[in-house]
Amino acid sequence: MNRASILGSLRITLGGMAALALGVSYFSIVEGASALWVAVPLIALSANLGVSVATHPTFRRQVPLMVFHLALLAIVLLAATGRLTSFKGQAELAEGEVFDGKLVATQAGPLHAGGFEHIRFMNDGFSIRYAPGIKRAETRNPVTVFDSRGAASSRVIGDTEPLLVDGYRFYTSSNKGFSLVFRWFRSGGAVDRGVVNLPPYPMHEHRQANDWILPGTDTRLWTMLQMDTPPLDPGRETMFRKPDSHTVVARIGEARWELRPGDRIALSEGVLEYEGLSTWMGYRVFHDWTIPWLLAACLTAVMALGWHFWRKFASTPWNVEGETHG
Repeated sequence: MNRASILGSLRITLGGMAALALGVSYFSIVEGASALWVAVPLIALSANLGVSVATHPTFRRQVPLMVFHLALLAIVLLAATGRLTSFKGQAELAEGEVFDGKLVATQAGPLHAGGFEHIRFMNDGFSIRYAPGIKRAETRNPVTVFDSRGAASSRVIGDTEPLLVDGYRFYTSSNKGFSLVFRWFRSGGAVDRGVVNLPPYPMHEHRQANDWILPGTDTRLWTMLQMDTPPLDPGRETMFRKPDSHTVVARIGEARWELRPGDRIALSEGVLEYEGLSTWMGYRVFHDWTIPWLLAACLTAVMALGWHFWRKFASTPWNVEGETHG
């Protein structure tokens, strides 16, 4: 048996499929695992399939079968390429905040070249409808998109309607919540505006707290949102909204304050003002250029397989027992 026959053998196929199963399991379970765990078995399987198509005369005699296997080879190669070049990420933007290329989490293939850093869009606020029982329904998020020349255009995106820029898709996600907006007046005269995004709401309804380091200092400010009345009513259809009234509990060390919008705290490093309550939206970022080509390859495979079986059945005469002709 020559090398080509060995490489295209069924044993290699079975070994490659076993390696793929192990690679997919490892990639799914282990956080931060390299996409090579999936890509390498896929590349091996594509080589196995390619050699099989090239060395078996059956494929050359049956064109539909050859087209089907070539499409299958393209699917495997595209799947491997997608794992190596795809990108997933997450972003959080407060209302009125502009995306500046910073992500809170990323998962990129080793060959992903980047290119999302120049994308700019602003979160113009959002609306979310909840069915009774606080079951999230549709999300509508108006955004302002800025092109490379600074020109602005308006879009509305959601969980299934992405903002598409240079192949990157930005979807809204289930992560969203409230933001505490502060202004920090330093003793030297500088003024900083800080936005503290609280944990997702209503997922973490009873954990609405977060920290903020005052700019230019080592002082850690602990904050917690207290709502007088929950903004979502589980007994009826409702919309995501800010609470009618609220208080912010602020702590620095042992010192504690309760703040309403406009209240200030005088510190040795400066003055901290609580400006008010806002909202933030979480985004899923996705990029994989292979998806439309995968769809085309899958359609080609289905049509080629249909062509193969049509030729096979069409070449067989049908003899229906008991059929009469008038």
